[in-house]
Amino acid sequence: MPARVHAIIVARPGPTARAQLLRTLDALRSQSTPAAAITLVVCGDAATARESETVASTVEGIIEARGHTSFAEAVELARPRVTEGSAVWLLAHDTAPHPLALERLTGTLERSPSAAIVAPKLVHTDNEREIVSLGVSMTALGRSVELAAGELDQGQHDRGDDALGADIRGLLIRSEVRDALRPDRALAGADEGLDLGVRARLGGGRVVLAPTARISVQPDGPAALPRSRSRRAYVTRLAQLHRRLAYAPVPALPLHWLALLPLALWRSITHLIGKRPEAVFPEWGAALTAMARFGAVARSRRRIRSFRTSSWATIAPLRVTGAQLRRRLDDGNGSESGAVSELHFFSGGGAWSVLAALAVSIGVFTPLLAWPVLGGGALLPLRQTIGALWRDASWGLRGLGIDVVGPADPFAAVLAVLGSLWPGAPSFALVLLWVLALPLAVLGGWFAATRVTDRAGLRIFAGVAWALAPTFLTALSDGRPAAVLVHLLLPWLFHAAVVAHRSWGAAGAASVLFAAVLACAPSLAPALVLLWMIALGFVLSTARIRGALRLLWLPAPAAALFVPLVIWHLQHGSLWALLGDPGLIWGGPHASADAAGRLALATGFPTTDLAGWMKFVVFDVPIAAPIAVWAPLLCAPLALLALVSAISPRWRAGITLLVVTLTGLATAFLAVGIQVSFVQGTPVPIWPGAGLSLGWIGLVGAALVTLDTAITMPRLRLLATSVTGLALLICALPALTAVHADRSELTNGPASTLPAYVAAQAGDDREVGTLVLTPQNDGGLAVEVAWGGSETLGAQTTMLSTATEIQGADITALSVDLLSARDFDAPAELAELGISYVLLAQIPGDEDDKARAFRTTAVTSLDQRAGFVQAGSTDRGVLWRLEADATAREGLTGAQTATARLVITLQLIVVFAALLLSIPTRASRRAARGQSRIVGRAPDERLVLPRYAEDAASAPSVAAPVDVSDPPTREETLEQEPNPETEDSETEDSETEDSAAAGSESGPESPDPESTTTEEKR
Repeated sequence: MPARVHAIIVARPGPTARAQLLRTLDALRSQSTPAAAITLVVCGDAATARESETVASTVEGIIEARGHTSFAEAVELARPRVTEGSAVWLLAHDTAPHPLALERLTGTLERSPSAAIVAPKLVHTDNEREIVSLGVSMTALGRSVELAAGELDQGQHDRGDDALGADIRGLLIRSEVRDALRPDRALAGADEGLDLGVRARLGGGRVVLAPTARISVQPDGPAALPRSRSRRAYVTRLAQLHRRLAYAPVPALPLHWLALLPLALWRSITHLIGKRPEAVFPEWGAALTAMARFGAVARSRRRIRSFRTSSWATIAPLRVTGAQLRRRLDDGNGSESGAVSELHFFSGGGAWSVLAALAVSIGVFTPLLAWPVLGGGALLPLRQTIGALWRDASWGLRGLGIDVVGPADPFAAVLAVLGSLWPGAPSFALVLLWVLALPLAVLGGWFAATRVTDRAGLRIFAGVAWALAPTFLTALSDGRPAAVLVHLLLPWLFHAAVVAHRSWGAAGAASVLFAAVLACAPSLAPALVLLWMIALGFVLSTARIRGALRLLWLPAPAAALFVPLVIWHLQHGSLWALLGDPGLIWGGPHASADAAGRLALATGFPTTDLAGWMKFVVFDVPIAAPIAVWAPLLCAPLALLALVSAISPRWRAGITLLVVTLTGLATAFLAVGIQVSFVQGTPVPIWPGAGLSLGWIGLVGAALVTLDTAITMPRLRLLATSVTGLALLICALPALTAVHADRSELTNGPASTLPAYVAAQAGDDREVGTLVLTPQNDGGLAVEVAWGGSETLGAQTTMLSTATEIQGADITALSVDLLSARDFDAPAELAELGISYVLLAQIPGDEDDKARAFRTTAVTSLDQRAGFVQAGSTDRGVLWRLEADATAREGLTGAQTATARLVITLQLIVVFAALLLSIPTRASRRAARGQSRIVGRAPDERLVLPRYAEDAASAPSVAAPVDVSDPPTREETLEQEPNPETEDSETEDSETEDSAAAGSESGPESPDPESTTTEEKR
């Protein structure tokens, strides 16, 4: 005899829900075997339901519950109305059973005496051929896995009838076990059907699938998970952790509880690597909530214990293994067949161009190969040990001055990374940087060009044009490390930032590069922030919310690095100082703020000597200034090509790149008029070359747009490229020959800016203090305290170079008294400050009579003082050693130590998160290959399939017109039409089998573009 069935419907208020409820009630009335009774639970205002005649005539009772009542709580409210001996059928307002659904469910229940629960096949309301759910299982560590979801229903799963659990919607629970099998309210709406199946199995029953019983549902219905991705991740993870604590053996329960926070940390790392940053905060929220719910865990364990009659071994055969999980997550399709464009770095000549640049660089910088340390210009040695390098990059005691405590310049972190690449002799990393600068510039320019063109020849041209930029060659010749690094980093920032809205991987890489560029050139901050805001506004205007969220992350690492410095400058009232150049402030040649200087900037030259043209000598004949001033015309072909991009077929991209050019030029024009840094009291303008580098990348990119789209004749394109490239090469000749012609500022060393005696005493970066006194030409005295064996590049700080008042302990009076006739115990006072040596240095350049006389008097005064032993005259100056033992340098106070730890921890967390996001995975690489590398391509452009053997030998092959103008990604489509059954669960367990699948992210559960399948790309 068929079982008596009592249906419980959980409904939500609202007009849409009311229409769905009416449809569900109609479906119940149309059942071939109708339910004996129907109880409706409305989570919210039930007035509309009570007024409906259809509802009133169908249900036996209406229960009104609070709006936030969960599905399990609503079912619990209706249980007292279920008559004795009735099976319970769990439904929601949008679950419409097919006419034979209940008949087949009850039939399966009668034919299967061991069945405690019968589960129907859930199909999509809008497409009944799509399976929403048919059986649920879990891994060994408790992660829930849908056995069939998001698939086309072809009867492929109809043979199996045994499952560990099922979606709770549509479950028919046998009357004998209905009191024991109640949905667990602690699960908060996730995995409720799976939990019921596990408890049924432990109680000696099982979950039987009835594939012929079909129920139409909405995947994001009231009994399903929340539509919000973060809320979905939180609920799913919380349910998983709760089940883990509820199912664990008693001895293992404390271990599981203690492992929750370490596990949350590990899974946060895997979420970032898997490009799911939105799941990090829900992960921690779920872990903290699960740790605090002792009562809920106790109740769940008590229910299991009271009903359990079988061992946990009965669950094992129905679990999903790690291998099965990986097969389900991996769609098995590569992206090669669906790729729009490939990189072709080797076949397209990119590798050969880099090797050619390396050969040129070795020829240009041949003397550097024998130099252990690079000096001259704004160059200084680096620390001798990696630990000291990173100490200079962290909040704490600075390497200059007395008791100067505060944040480090972010540039020090860049230098620490650079020095760590050659740990045996960190200073040699700068030599390698100079030797590899040209090939690295070609490499960066080539990769940046892949965002603009597919043509191999144009990509090579872009790499060469970027390496021959006048501002870059001037920085190499003058010895400006920050400017060199900015020019090398900018093309990579361009390459990643223009597609940052597409994927978290690109956004993570762009954020790290954004921070590195600003660390090397803070003066670029206004320009980069302006361009970032324009990009953010454009992405928001196209309703790409997830793309905007990725762009919002872009400045996060830079903000984390600069916030301590911003706070420090706010406290000292010098916000303009944030724009000051990092590293050693050098008053070398630079364009002035007058008409001649601005004209040089407008033509791309950061100095008025026009990248060496004013000093250029050809066959022992100096080039006269009237001839050299025509050198800027050599950049005119590139500028003309860039201007034409505004009227090219890809004019949007052309205009955008021209905006970048104008932004860079405006930055350079403003920089030369701002003086916030000082060299021994002399103000020095901000280096304008960083702005010119930004403008140059826009100029080269706009020229590529013209060559790629506006010039369609291959021979004319070849001619324009050749003329432009040759002009740039001629323009670069003075800078490329500067080292051999002895016109460069680069020198061999020094290994230390202090005498060798001090450097030897301060081996391994010991904190040895040296008071450096430098008589000035105006009769003044410059005072500085250096710690260690040398003044180093990483120890420089804008806290001191931009200071308008003395920072730290004031030793000016002590220094003056030291050189005067005043009688006092100078060695004792200096030793108390930790100073062991006094160096009377000579100013760089020509020394006039005032400075010379001052030095002579100072030498006499120090020789006559007791407690000072002259260690000798060196090329650095005259050195004295104190006979008194210097006290150890004072460390940080307790409050300062706490501040340092907090700052360093927060900075490391943000930077580490950005680095994890930037790590490519198999899925992210596949998704990148599946999208066009070109950004901003016009819809009417044809997709060019270039011949890489010879770009201009013949007309390129042409495919059919394809719209590749940055089409919306899969997840952006999901934002408009949400489909949770195809979304990532965002709660992948990272232990064992889940970590092995972290890089996959494919299959029906992955909405991110990193996991776009080949079928979807088609």
